[in-house]
Amino acid sequence: MSTQLTVLALLTGLVTGALFRFLNVPIPAPPELPGIMGIIGIYLGYRVVERAGVGVDLLEVLGL
Repeated sequence: MSTQLTVLALLTGLVTGALFRFLNVPIPAPPELPGIMGIIGIYLGYRVVERAGVGVDLLEVLGL
């Protein structure tokens, strides 16, 4: 993973968050720690399955 890409993603998130706050729009993510931990859990679960090399191509199964 590129450090430059990670920094750009962080900056994009910061600008987006600032814009949402400036416009007084609720952020599209849970503002509480349990919700944030849930998002981290989804990411980690995705990476574990990816590393294990298992999975199903849902589009192929559906015939699409």
